Amino acid sequence: MRKDFLWGGAVAAHQVEGAYQTGNKGLSIADVMTAGSRTKAREITEGIVEGKYYPNHEGIRFYDFYKDDIALFAEMGFKCFRTSIAWSRIFPEGDEEMPNEEGLRFYDELFDELLAYGIEPVVTLSHFEMPYNLVKRYGGWRSRDMISLFVRFARTVMERYRNKVKYWMTFNEINNQMILTNGIYAFTNSGILFEEGEDRLKTVYQAAHYEFVASAMAVKLGHEINPEFKIGCMVAATPVYPLTCNPDDVLLALQEDRKNLFFTDVHVRGHYPAYIKKDWEQRGYSLDIMEEDLKIMKEGCVDYIGFSYYLSSAVSSDPKVKKLGNDLAAGSDTVENPYLEMTPWGWTIDPKGLRYVLNQYYDRYQIPLFVVENGFGYEDQLEEGQIHDQNRIEYLGNHIREMVKAVDEDGVDLLGYTVWGCIDPVSFTTGEMRKRYGFIYVDRDDEGKGSYQRIRKDSFYWYRDVIARNGC
Repeated sequence: MRKDFLWGGAVAAHQVEGAYQTGNKGLSIADVMTAGSRTKAREITEGIVEGKYYPNHEGIRFYDFYKDDIALFAEMGFKCFRTSIAWSRIFPEGDEEMPNEEGLRFYDELFDELLAYGIEPVVTLSHFEMPYNLVKRYGGWRSRDMISLFVRFARTVMERYRNKVKYWMTFNEINNQMILTNGIYAFTNSGILFEEGEDRLKTVYQAAHYEFVASAMAVKLGHEINPEFKIGCMVAATPVYPLTCNPDDVLLALQEDRKNLFFTDVHVRGHYPAYIKKDWEQRGYSLDIMEEDLKIMKEGCVDYIGFSYYLSSAVSSDPKVKKLGNDLAAGSDTVENPYLEMTPWGWTIDPKGLRYVLNQYYDRYQIPLFVVENGFGYEDQLEEGQIHDQNRIEYLGNHIREMVKAVDEDGVDLLGYTVWGCIDPVSFTTGEMRKRYGFIYVDRDDEGKGSYQRIRKDSFYWYRDVIARNGC
């Protein structure tokens, strides 16, 4: 592993900060999502509804405790920390002319605290927390107007933090909105609420196009603000395996994989691939794509690919093979992989899949990669003030070993690795606290009760040693 490898952890502002009305912050799309569970999806409400519970409103109070939390990250030896800038802290309604100074000042102080410990901030611009007003007024990314609003936000924060943040990403897990059977992804990715009977796929393709243009404009703008910036895209990497060597299964896996690769193809290469153009032609889609858009996309290709990796999936062309229907993970068309175990939340455990996808991306694009999310959601048990999370240590250790092989044996150019939810966040998919990811336990339950005390888990000390050795 390279000597300057960026070991660290990752969170999203809306899952940890809380303080959802502090410092003139406006409502975000995360603020109107209720709590769910492993069997019940989160509800998206129209504004704040009395009597409903919204776990993101308090998060884990990182807004209040960030100095103590960063000290714990430094104790582990973090080289970087990935977070996001809550758009609605900077532009509370999303379409104001002038930004909110209190929000800007909070991130000044946050980044200063990280840098004081030698921890590099890695910042996502849009991580499921766009201002809710943009949903109500514009329909989210249905509207071309969103491009200029996003670019104004990007310009504001890139100029403000030009000497504090080097690594940026534009849209978090932009490809997950292709999971159409559950509307939560189109809402969190793009602020889209599907209408009865509409062609969901066409709507998502149109939104993605506007986001590609906005991302490219932000990349080009960022490089003008500071040529040292490294600006990446961010996708959910979920490799798709054929269930058998039947050519029909292999072709189906190829087609399913393209639902993810389409997004990196455009971000990295700056144009639409032939297979997507053919798909639009066959579906009769005529999207709002201007010649100027295509020029901008060519000029704003990303410097690296950031991605999350949690699981792989398998598909079968045989209609008799039962589908899992797990649309909160890999999609509803996946089937059980008999060679892999699953987490209690139905996600496959596949460390070798991380090595596979690292090679897949690097073979395809030959630009640096960055594993910006990898983690293990589990219901930890607090016993006499301690958490013995050996299963998390085993999960992460197996993934890190495969990652190291991809670098040292396969030649992949990898910038860093940040463990998702390094301090227990509110779960994005379920809104639970019991689905814990962190090295640091936060005393808060699914009803929002608790002291918010921070407790080091066994994995805290293990990861500290991994970083000190530069790998397992």
